[in-house]
Amino acid sequence: MKYIPEKKPIYGESLESLQAYLEQIGQPKFRAKQILDWLYKKRARSWDAMSNLPKPLREQLEIEFEIAPTKRLLAKESADETEKLLLEMGDRSLVETVVIRAPQVGVGQQNSRKTICISTQVGCAYGCKFCASGLAGWKRDLSVGEIVSQLIHVCHLEDATTVRAKEEIASFDNIVVMGMGEPMANYKNLLPALRILNAPWGLNFGARRITISTSGIVPKILELADEPEQFRLAVSLHGATNEVREQIMPINKRYPLEELIPAIRRYGQTKGRMITLEFILIEAINDTFEQAETLIRIALDLNAHVNLIPYNTVPGLDWKRPSITRQDSFYNRLKREGVSATIRREKGHDIAAACGQLKLKTEQKE
Repeated sequence: MKYIPEKKPIYGESLESLQAYLEQIGQPKFRAKQILDWLYKKRARSWDAMSNLPKPLREQLEIEFEIAPTKRLLAKESADETEKLLLEMGDRSLVETVVIRAPQVGVGQQNSRKTICISTQVGCAYGCKFCASGLAGWKRDLSVGEIVSQLIHVCHLEDATTVRAKEEIASFDNIVVMGMGEPMANYKNLLPALRILNAPWGLNFGARRITISTSGIVPKILELADEPEQFRLAVSLHGATNEVREQIMPINKRYPLEELIPAIRRYGQTKGRMITLEFILIEAINDTFEQAETLIRIALDLNAHVNLIPYNTVPGLDWKRPSITRQDSFYNRLKREGVSATIRREKGHDIAAACGQLKLKTEQKE
């Protein structure tokens, strides 16, 4: 399904495409840089605010481009300082963007490290059995402008409480493409959006601080390996054998571990970067000694970091989280064998921060 807005989102435009548009309407190309400065550096929220642009040009831009393709429908903050934004698109579709704060000792919340988790699709077609995003199915891909606009919402939010250094454009530290949807299934819009965020005329945000997560679409992992940018890669493994992985991730039938692991290896070798293997711990499914042993072999072979994530309860799904003792036992087993590993205790449980939960609750209520 394709959503065609009445106006083009301005945040979907690159410097080159904006220059081409301006030439087409008889305006000088240098105006493109002025417009982008207003959008990304000065955070303009209206065309009228762009005071160094001629009024006729501002009026033309108002006709052609949407400066706010998404609007904030709801914002919820957790006791652990995680904040979830529920954003509404022009067609009333809902997506989620999450601000995850990690306060630094002695510096307070305003100076905490911030990771922004963005979405790439409305819903998801891949049906991972532990995830709320796919419960209502896939509706459509987000456009380039809708993906970028999520970060602009966060910039406006953070600008209200955080003083940016003069050289800073973005007031956060990391971007993870781990929200609603399968990023690699929207590759055609994902890459242009990330390049806008990375560009000096955009948010000037380093590619090495952007992580793309995938459930394991092998051809797109290989395609991304050949891109020039040094984006980080995280793969949702969640099962160390085909038998276990297929119970919770239907994509494994299309791209089993025999194909997925070589693709991960190639990405790591091409980029010279450590890959992250995401592993949600689900009681009596993948938290066993046998799974730990196989995961150890995979991680050491790939020189990968393992991020263990205790299952975040989703109403309507039967899975359970292992006990703290069981979680620690699994984690300690990996560490004893020399695997780089972390265990991520849940964030934002009280505000339904797991992917798709807040959207699902809102739609069900409506």
